Amino acid sequence: MRRIRLSWNVRSGAQAVIALYVLVAIFGPMLFPYDANVTSTIDRLQPPGSVLDDGSTSWLGTDQVGRSIIAQVISGSRISMMIAAATVGIAGVLGLVLGLVSGYFGRWGDSLIMRLGDIQLAFPSILLAILIAGVLGPSVTNVIITLAITRWVIFARVVRASALVATKSEAVEGAKTLGVTSFWIIVRYILPRVLGPLAVAATVQVGLMVIAEASLSFLGLGVPLDQASWGSIIANGRDYLSSAWWIAAFPGLALVILVVATGMATDGKRAANQTM
Repeated sequence: MRRIRLSWNVRSGAQAVIALYVLVAIFGPMLFPYDANVTSTIDRLQPPGSVLDDGSTSWLGTDQVGRSIIAQVISGSRISMMIAAATVGIAGVLGLVLGLVSGYFGRWGDSLIMRLGDIQLAFPSILLAILIAGVLGPSVTNVIITLAITRWVIFARVVRASALVATKSEAVEGAKTLGVTSFWIIVRYILPRVLGPLAVAATVQVGLMVIAEASLSFLGLGVPLDQASWGSIIANGRDYLSSAWWIAAFPGLALVILVVATGMATDGKRAANQTM
């Protein structure tokens, strides 16, 4: 019981952190009405807590061209979380469909889908993402497409494994005997069994997608320069680590906290399920 309570507390705390990020991404511009792209050479490289030329306080400092770091971090959170959610949604749906087809029908369809997945997994996902992003060019849409292409196989393999187990159950065998169509067998008996593992995989991938998007933006292959991203902010501050550490530190800290919270939420759920 103590382990269950601890796992529940860890998961609840991590979920609260994630919820806070979502609220900041949605309502942050209302609380901190700063434009992430407005520059001010007079206020360049101001440390956290400095009073700017217009009389406002820069809570997280400014960068080398006078842009507000807190405005960039908030704007970057919206971009990163939107890309992560859209990528997981698209890759999850694609992986769900292909995984169900592969696990339930099997035969040549299973072999084709899984061999394509094995070929893709043979390449490091970040290198494949860099290749695709380099071809498509920097944009939010292209980043989503790139990351979805590199991640569908993860969801497909998870769904396929659960679908194979469900297909061999007595309920499915009985439904086949009664002449129930494959569509309704999948919807009624197999789909409910794969949604749990799929949700766990999706939670894990959200954190990984945030890291992947930041990595692409850090390399200049992610979102355009006129849109703030945690990766691009960190890239802008790498040359000022000794003199203006806050430029890279705060977006990096925001990135780490979100990824760790996502991982703890997933691990807490796994621990609770295993204990019960």
